Amino acid sequence: MSKSVNKHPKVAIVCDWLTNMAGAEQVILAFHEAFPEAPIYTSVYVPENVPAFKNADVRTTYLQKLPGPLRNLHKFFPMLRVHAFRKLDLSEFDVILSSASAEAKQVRKTRPGQVHVCYCHTPIRYYWSHYENYKADPGFGKLNWLVRLMMPLMVPPLKRADFKAAQDVDYFIGNSTTVKARIEKYYKKPADVIHPPVNVKRFKPSKTRGDFYMALSRHIPYKRIDLAIAAADELKLPLRVFGNGSEHAKLVAMAGPTVTFHPGTPDPKDQAFITESFNTAKGLIFPPEEDFGITPVEAMAGGTPVITYNVGGSRDIVTDGETGIFFSEQTPKAVTEAVRKAENTKFSPFVLNNRAKRFDRTLFLVKIKNYVQKAYEKQQ
Repeated sequence: MSKSVNKHPKVAIVCDWLTNMAGAEQVILAFHEAFPEAPIYTSVYVPENVPAFKNADVRTTYLQKLPGPLRNLHKFFPMLRVHAFRKLDLSEFDVILSSASAEAKQVRKTRPGQVHVCYCHTPIRYYWSHYENYKADPGFGKLNWLVRLMMPLMVPPLKRADFKAAQDVDYFIGNSTTVKARIEKYYKKPADVIHPPVNVKRFKPSKTRGDFYMALSRHIPYKRIDLAIAAADELKLPLRVFGNGSEHAKLVAMAGPTVTFHPGTPDPKDQAFITESFNTAKGLIFPPEEDFGITPVEAMAGGTPVITYNVGGSRDIVTDGETGIFFSEQTPKAVTEAVRKAENTKFSPFVLNNRAKRFDRTLFLVKIKNYVQKAYEKQQ
């Protein structure tokens, strides 16, 4: 083995954007813990929205210098992000570790021996696997009409650019077996699977469960919180709905008297209430098709069974009848029937917690460090 292989490679972390705290940002935070000396490159950065990164070396593209209103609309300008990431000079780094559900994989290797490892949350949904869904309901509220007009014009060249960038990635990691299959289908590249990190140790499941169900996610169309509310209304069951988003007012308007709404902000009081709810809830109703889905793992860690759609990442997480109940259609009737089935199924909070431990953050840190080191050694 050559001397260069024995050293610790110099790593750069790259992500699409750092503007709010969600599952992808938890992965970046874990990357930062695994490689604390690695700078984090991103298109735009809103420090006040992601305080967990205050001590990290975050470096932005030229998009950060755009006037505030334009910068806040960065998601409308994917080709600008493609250009911005391609302009980054990462020649000093041995390994580029990107976290991408959008354009972060566009970064370029500029010298021999560099390795690009892409942790892919999914090939870009609105180009590949879910184009028709996004065209029908892009999730931009009053601007949906404009997005619908633009998509048929913009998407074909963007797909070509995305596919080309994927060919320059040396190693793909999918966050679930579903995403692995998508990478292989759309990018024609092999992929491994490392599930995202979850802080399961923060949960302490109670043997005595409450009478309420939970729904937790951003309130946007594809999350289908409306289905959880419809089931709770039909069965007259208490439901705690956490989060906010473009659909919030619509969801509040449709909800019956047994449904209550709670913020899901990073505020410690809100987070403590979410944790306490997971530790005592009767069940989590999780209706979306997710690439992975950290929320179901958190529910299981708190001893809460998961009523979920039998597609995507949920299949990696939930065992029907043991840690949750599957439903096969995104309809009020299917979700209601699944909740009825859960009401008549005995679940063990401690079995649920034990099943969640395979997604623990500490395991992720070990896996990603080993993967990066081996990928680097293979390329030398």
